Amino acid sequence: MKRRELIQQFVPSSPFVRLLGIELAEVGTDRAVVRLPFREDLVTIADVVHGGALAALIDMAAVGAAWADDAEPQSMDGATVSLDVSYVAAARGKDLTAVGVVSKRGRTLVFVDVRVSEPDDRLVATGSAVVTLGS
Repeated sequence: MKRRELIQQFVPSSPFVRLLGIELAEVGTDRAVVRLPFREDLVTIADVVHGGALAALIDMAAVGAAWADDAEPQSMDGATVSLDVSYVAAARGKDLTAVGVVSKRGRTLVFVDVRVSEPDDRLVATGSAVVTLGS
C-alpha cells in the first residue's frame, strides 16, 4: 500500500485527530489539506481558537503532506521531529484550513511548510515541520 493511501486511512482513525475534529480534505503529491471545523470547546476565551489546536492542525497538515507520495513503506514508523508555529492573527469563530506542502523530501526526513487560513483566506498561522518516515 502506498503512503498516500495509508495517510488517508490513518487520519480518520486516529483518536486524537477525531477528538479535535480534524478532517483530511485532500491529498495530492507532496501536498495535504486538512480542516478544523470551529467548535466552542476548542476556544481559549470568547471565540478565539486555542493555539494548541492550531499547532495540532499544522502538525497533521505536515504529516499528511509528508506521507503524500506513492512510495510503499516497509513500516508505519514515523514522527514529527520538529514543529515551528507562528501565530499571525487570532483565529476567531470560523472553520480553519491548513495546507501543507513539502519543500524538500529526503530519504527519511521530509521538510514541510504549512499555512492556516479562515474561509475568506485570512491567514492566521504558519508553520514548518520536519517529519521522519520509516523505510
